[in-house]
Amino acid sequence: MQELLIYALIFLALIGHCLLAGKMYRTVHSDKSLTITEKNEWKLKSLIFPAYFWFEYKKLKKAQD
Repeated sequence: MQELLIYALIFLALIGHCLLAGKMYRTVHSDKSLTITEKNEWKLKSLIFPAYFWFEYKKLKKAQD
């Protein structure tokens, strides 16, 4: 039973990671102010640590506005 709980938590973390990475990927892809190189850098970052880089991206966009 304990293994099932561990697998469920890992699965939820993986799903959350994928959903947030996909959200950031779509947001960065639709940003017209970024160059292709900058978009690719943000997309790669979103695949590694999507939650951390999501807030970094938002902070950067707020500073530019």
